[in-house]
Amino acid sequence: MNGLLCKVVNRRTILSFCRSEGNFGILSLNTNEKYNERIVTSHKLDTRNQGAFIMHGNNKRQRNSFIDFYTPPPPPDVLSVKCGDLWQGYLGMYVRLRGRIVKARLGRFLEIRDSRGIAQLVADDDNPRMLRMFQSIPIDSYITVYGIVRSRLTPNKSIPTGYVELHVEDIRDVDYPMDENGSGPNQRRRLNTSAPAAPVSRTVTSIEFKKINGSKGLLDRLNNRLTTCGELRSIDVGKHVTLVGWIDRKKHGKFLHLRDGYGQTQIVIDNENPVIKQTVAAINADSFVLVKGHVVSRPSSNKNTAFETGDIEVLVEEFQMLDPELPYDGPILPQNQVQSETEPMDIANNTVETSQQQKSAPKTPKVNTFTNRTHTCGELGDKDIGKEVVLCGWLEFERMRKFFTLRDGYGCTQIMLPDDLGEKLRIETIPFESILQVKGTVMGRPPGMRNETMATGGIEVILSDLQILNKAKSKLPIEIREHNRAKEPLRLEYRYIDLRFSDMQKNLRTRSKVLMKMREYLINHAGFVEVETPTLFRRSPGGAQEFVVPSRKPGHFYSLVQSPQQLKQMLMVGAIDRYFQIARCYRDEATRPDRQPEFTQLDLELSFSDRDKIMELIEKVLVNCWPDFCGALNTPFPRLTYDQAMADYGTDKPDIRFAMKLIDITQAIELNPELKEGHKNFGSSAVLIKFPHSSLPNQLKENLNNIAKQYPKTKFVTSKIVPDVSQWIEGGLTRLVGQDVTKALSSELHLEDNDLLLFAYGDKEQSQLLMGRVRVAMRQSMEVRGIYTPDTSFSLCWVLDFPLLSEGEKEGTFESVHHPFTAPHPDDMHLLHAQKDLPKIRSLAYDLVLNGQEIGGGSIRIHDPNLQKLIIQDLLKLDITEFNHMLDALRSGCPPHGGIALGIDRLLAIMCNVESIRDVIAFPKGFDGKDHLSKAPMPITEAEKELYNIEIKVPEKVTEKVTETGNSSSKSAEITNTSLNESGTTETIKAMS
Repeated sequence: MNGLLCKVVNRRTILSFCRSEGNFGILSLNTNEKYNERIVTSHKLDTRNQGAFIMHGNNKRQRNSFIDFYTPPPPPDVLSVKCGDLWQGYLGMYVRLRGRIVKARLGRFLEIRDSRGIAQLVADDDNPRMLRMFQSIPIDSYITVYGIVRSRLTPNKSIPTGYVELHVEDIRDVDYPMDENGSGPNQRRRLNTSAPAAPVSRTVTSIEFKKINGSKGLLDRLNNRLTTCGELRSIDVGKHVTLVGWIDRKKHGKFLHLRDGYGQTQIVIDNENPVIKQTVAAINADSFVLVKGHVVSRPSSNKNTAFETGDIEVLVEEFQMLDPELPYDGPILPQNQVQSETEPMDIANNTVETSQQQKSAPKTPKVNTFTNRTHTCGELGDKDIGKEVVLCGWLEFERMRKFFTLRDGYGCTQIMLPDDLGEKLRIETIPFESILQVKGTVMGRPPGMRNETMATGGIEVILSDLQILNKAKSKLPIEIREHNRAKEPLRLEYRYIDLRFSDMQKNLRTRSKVLMKMREYLINHAGFVEVETPTLFRRSPGGAQEFVVPSRKPGHFYSLVQSPQQLKQMLMVGAIDRYFQIARCYRDEATRPDRQPEFTQLDLELSFSDRDKIMELIEKVLVNCWPDFCGALNTPFPRLTYDQAMADYGTDKPDIRFAMKLIDITQAIELNPELKEGHKNFGSSAVLIKFPHSSLPNQLKENLNNIAKQYPKTKFVTSKIVPDVSQWIEGGLTRLVGQDVTKALSSELHLEDNDLLLFAYGDKEQSQLLMGRVRVAMRQSMEVRGIYTPDTSFSLCWVLDFPLLSEGEKEGTFESVHHPFTAPHPDDMHLLHAQKDLPKIRSLAYDLVLNGQEIGGGSIRIHDPNLQKLIIQDLLKLDITEFNHMLDALRSGCPPHGGIALGIDRLLAIMCNVESIRDVIAFPKGFDGKDHLSKAPMPITEAEKELYNIEIKVPEKVTEKVTETGNSSSKSAEITNTSLNESGTTETIKAMS
């Protein structure tokens, strides 16, 4: 009969789960207070019962060791996230964080840090167990927590994660501060919660590697063990285990401490066994022993909170001293049995890979081929322990003259210097950011030294050789440190250093991956052909300002293309019916956070298609290339007409993530005829803010007034409904717009006390544009004040039916809203041929908008040469000879076609959650259009001027300054002119015949 006790009924009765000859049952064991009388009764057993006790010993009073067979229900699907990557995109998700506690507040808030940044943890007030745990964990402990991401009531804008916090539901693992040997005064028991806190690896650690002193047999035995001394918990009670380690001689007696590189476990030996007793007496500090036995639970009074396995002990059945000279002849574990506790992260996507992949191994295949390294600094893990490796990278940190970290574009690895090499190499004398080549052996770190915030935090490389490939300057202009980052002009000037930051690495690798997936879908799934078109082309009238490129032919210039528009249309004529390219484009315009003088776009065109099919194609391209860390896209994207977007959002680039739509109050305002005088196209739009969010801070009010000044054809009004609606109707606003208007506004808008009404009236388009900006400013202010949580989701929409033409600066002239090759809407062709109500003619143009920013624009093109000539010559009044090459192409048999261009830089900036497209471009221009790295644009030499037949004419204001200062200032004039050139001031260029 085999038996396990399963339930204590009372102080005298214990039920035991038994199996005898295949039959299951219950034994009721009754005892007296002194445990010296036992009466056994048999019962039938419901096999659904779980839980057991084991009793050991004789009729004397014994300790009963509890076996907890209860397994907690599995948690919801969990996503492992770095602390610094926690943002609003994870709101509502169940995530896992691992980091070091750096701050505790009020007994319910903790801040933890990893290599990516800081995240705030919260223990809910209705969870007293979690509150107690928060208050008991000391600073500098490493913890693993699970919980739900929620918005902060009061955002902390000083850190990237300041808009969210993690409401902790479970703490799975707490590693308290400990010394190099895994013990010491700061070591405490790891919290024993619903899940076991087992180490992620059982391979040899650096401490064990030193201890075995080169023994191959001991090394193989440690690498092939199934259990370590530091991983046993109450959940393991009842298991038969085999442990390998060394004994602390100070603990000799019945209870000994068996230690290895992962921790220690108390073992209980039988002093009456002469063989075991003799073996124990023979051991010394350098002896390795093998222990076999059963795990049992300690009585409550004997639990030891000084170390992590203090809830259990091992009853020794076999005790053997190991000979380091003998080879290991036991079973060999396959390498694939070693798995990471946490799933690895993809560098570009910041997403979880499958558990079969090595932690943080780059997805780029074979990145170590054709190089002098064996591995990157970001891919080594537990499976590599024992390997001889060669790493190359930048010296990042050094500490204690014994450790340093080596960094490359894939991650970083800790290197440990043996004592004999430490004095010889003097690593502290090597400047940071020097290029090193490191050779060494991969070893596991002890549990207390494992850094879960690093992808390679479970290992370190024991150095055997180091070469300095290139020593850096002792003081670089930029320090590669996440805190106290340099200002942007300095970052741009030393961009080659700035690119080493992890966020720049991630952004550029994300960019590469997105472009690759775009190409992959268009070529392999949609049959497109990638064609490179010229950058040097001719001037295109009617578009943006272009860069002029001189030629050796006097008086003749190229222009850098502002887009491949005409060229791709001619490809359609040439039967390249599905074209695309990643095109570089140029526009001589002022730089902004979302604009550069040279930029990149996904440019495509296809024949025999229509607007809906092109829009569907782009949706599929974006779904295919969309990074996993940005979440999934829902298709089809919403579609708005231009008129609808202007009426509801006051812009043709609407941010539809939040409501607060504009309200058309034109009819109410028109009740006062005086208000619409002088406006041919009158309109009025309003934004209503309901109480209690209707406060209007002075700074916000000033900002709104400054916005209103930019729209001179409108009148902007802010009015709060105080003290109540009835008195407001007769109040100060009545003197401005009249009582009929205020009554109508109160009725139509259902105004209530303390509401805030903001509206503009006058020119319809300007009123809509003004209130569109007011809408956005109000929302941003509410987010800053904590009324709303910033929405970091991704919301795309299409805007259709744009006007074909807009009124020009001169009265009676018109300009293309998009470009002259955009096809008119077929329903408005009668207006075009009659040449009446031209601003009402719609086009077949469409824009793609993401979070309030235009990221793409396209249209169906004109393929009829007569219609194209009508628009260029008769409506736009442009010189038709400038387009003869285009018209000839259309007359040569041009199919119906259309296309679109996506702004890659803007798209990537939104994906990567950066404020400027400069952060997703390797070498961007500065805010003033200047290249801070090369100092371009620069003056050219006299020889170059002569070669290209150009003459520089000094601007008049500089000439006047020289004249006033007299002849002695000719040198000053030259310097002033050079300064103007370098700062990008427009020069007058004159061709010499």
